[in-house]
Amino acid sequence: MTPAIINGAASTSNGRVQNGAHAANGVHAAKKAGLDGFGTRAIHAGSEANEETGAVIPPISLSTTYKQNGIGNHKGFEYSRSGNPNRNAFETTLAALESGGAYALAFASGSATTATVLQSLGPDAHIISVNDVYGGTFRYMTRVAAENQGLQTTFVDLENADDDTIRAAFRPNTKLIWIESPTNPTLRLIDIPRIVSLARAAPSDPLVLVDNTFLSPFYSSPLLQGADLVMHSLTKYVNGHSDVVMGALVLPAHRAALAEKLRFLQNAIGAVPSPYDCWLAQRGAKTLHLRMKAHGANALAVARALQRSPHVEEVIYPGLASHPRNDLAYRSLSPHARVFVDRYVEEHGDDAGGFPYGGMISFRIRGGAAEAERFLTATRLFTLAESLGGVESLAELPAQMTHGSIPPAERALLGIGDNLVRLSVGVEDAEDLVADVEQALEAAAALSAPSTP
Repeated sequence: MTPAIINGAASTSNGRVQNGAHAANGVHAAKKAGLDGFGTRAIHAGSEANEETGAVIPPISLSTTYKQNGIGNHKGFEYSRSGNPNRNAFETTLAALESGGAYALAFASGSATTATVLQSLGPDAHIISVNDVYGGTFRYMTRVAAENQGLQTTFVDLENADDDTIRAAFRPNTKLIWIESPTNPTLRLIDIPRIVSLARAAPSDPLVLVDNTFLSPFYSSPLLQGADLVMHSLTKYVNGHSDVVMGALVLPAHRAALAEKLRFLQNAIGAVPSPYDCWLAQRGAKTLHLRMKAHGANALAVARALQRSPHVEEVIYPGLASHPRNDLAYRSLSPHARVFVDRYVEEHGDDAGGFPYGGMISFRIRGGAAEAERFLTATRLFTLAESLGGVESLAELPAQMTHGSIPPAERALLGIGDNLVRLSVGVEDAEDLVADVEQALEAAAALSAPSTP
C-alpha cells in the first residue's frame, strides 16, 4: 500500500502510521532550512533536540521493537530493520547534505548499496559502467549480478570516448549508467552533464547514477548536474573517522517512485546499518565541511610536492593547474565548494598551483613494484592500509590491494600498474605530510641508486 504524507509521517489509507516512514527523509525540514549553508545543514538537519528530554544530540535508540497501543497504532516505528529513529535522523541529514536531494536511504555498506541498486533493475538488464570502476563494484557487476540475475555490463571509457562511441553502447534493455568521478584509482574525470544528455536521448531512457564517494557532497553535487541517483560509501568521507562501514543512496524529489521502490528493497533485503553506526556517522557528518577543506588543501600541497620530485613519473590530481582536465574539475564543483575554492585561490594567488579538489591523489613512482612497496613501508604518517576518507592519511597499492579482483590484463589497460600508488590525504599538518612523502620517496629511490664502490 502506497503511503501518503501526513504531518511529516507516512500513513496508509487506513490512517495507521507506516513503520519508520518519514516525509521525504525530513524534506519539510530541508525546505525550511533550504537557504542555510552546507555546514549549517550538516550540523542541524536531522539533529533537532529531543522532544522528551531536550537533549541537543539525538539519543541512540537500540531497541529492535516498539510498543503498540493497539494493533497498528504506534508512534511511527514497529521493527528496527524497517525503521529506526537514528537511521531516519541520519537519512534526513544525508538528504540535506547532497544538494538537490529529497530522499536518502542508508545501507549496511557501500557494497550493499551497489547490490540493492543493481537488484532493482530486475533480470536480464544491461548497464553501461565507467571502465575504471572500484574493484568491488566491478566484482559485483561481473561475478554476482551477471550470474544471479543475468546482468550485462558494458565498460566504457566515459572520460575520453566520443558521443558516438557512448551511443553505440546503448541497447534496448539499457537501464542504468554507472559513473564514478573521479574514478578509483586513476582519478579519471567524467563530464556528468554530457552523459546525462546522452542518457536522456537514448530510447531506453536509462537512469544515471554517480558514485560521489571520492568528492563527497561537499565538493560535488551530481544531482544538480542531472543525475538520478547519488551513492556514497559513507565509510569514507561522510563518516570520516574510519570506524563505521555504511553506504547510502540519495535521490531528487522527482524520483519519488524510484525512492519508494528502493526503500522497499532496503527493508526486504535487510542490509541496513545499526542505530549506533547511524549515530556515529551522523556525528561525523557534522564536521564534513571542515574536514573536506583540510583534506583538499593538504592534498594540493602533497600533489605539488610529488610534482617537484624527480622520483615521480606522474601525479594525478585534478585540482593541479597542470592537470589536463583541470577546467572540468572546476566546472564540476558544487556551488558551496566553488565559494571555498575561489577564496582559496584568491588568498594564495599564483602560489596556489591549482585548487583543492578532494583528498585523493594517485601517482606513478619511478621504478616498479619494489620501489612502490619501499615507499609504502617507509612512510611514517601515511599508513599502509585500504580504504580512504578518514582524518588519518592512508596509502595503498591498488594493483595488489583494492583492485586486485580486476584481471591483470584489464588493470594494465586501465593504467593500474605495479608502480601506481594511491594516497588518501588526511587532515594532519600539511608540512608534516609533505615531509613524510619526500623522505619515503628518497627511501624508495635508494633501491635503484647505483652503489658506491
